[in-house]
Amino acid sequence: MIEAELKARVREPERVRAALEARAPGVVAIYRDTYYDQPGGELAAGERELRVRVVEDATGRRCMLTYKAAIVDVASGSKPEYEIRADDPDSLDAILTGLGFEHLIAFEKHCVNFAITAYGRVMTATLVRVPELPGQAFLEVESLVEAEQAVPPALADIRRLLAELGISETDLTIELYTEAVAASRERA
Repeated sequence: MIEAELKARVREPERVRAALEARAPGVVAIYRDTYYDQPGGELAAGERELRVRVVEDATGRRCMLTYKAAIVDVASGSKPEYEIRADDPDSLDAILTGLGFEHLIAFEKHCVNFAITAYGRVMTATLVRVPELPGQAFLEVESLVEAEQAVPPALADIRRLLAELGISETDLTIELYTEAVAASRERA
C-alpha cells in the first residue's frame, strides 16, 4: 500500500478540530515513536524510515512496526508503507538493535484522529502536536492507495478536503517530525 499523504501547519487548531469533529468523532491518542537507522544512516539517506510506534488511546495500547520505502511523490512526500502489529515494543527494540539497527530518535506526539470519507475516499485526518515543538500544530491527511498511479488523484481529493478545512497550499510542509525534533534538541 502507498500512503498518499499531505501534512500542513495549522494556524487555528481549535477551529480545524471543530470542523473535523463536525465530520467524524475524534479519537485522542498519544504516539510514542522510536525511529531506527543503520549505523551509516543508509535508511535516512534513501528517504526510508523504520519505526516502532506505541499508541495509547481509549481503546487501549497497541504497538506497530512500520517500514516506509522511498518517496514516490516528491511534492507530498508520499511513500509505500508496510506495517504490522506487535505485542511487545521492548522485544521489537531488542530484535532491531540485535540486527544492528541504531536508535535514530524517539519522541512523543499528541494526536486526535478522525476517520473521514470524502469524495468517495476513506481518509484519516490527524491533528498533531509534538510537545518538543511548542506552539506548533500540524494536520496530516492520508489515504491508502494500491498503486503509484493512484497517488495523484488521492492527493487531489486530500487537497480538496484541506481547502474545505481552511488549509491553503502555503500551509503544506514536507518537513519531517524527526528533523524538527532533532533541530529543537540541538537548539536547547
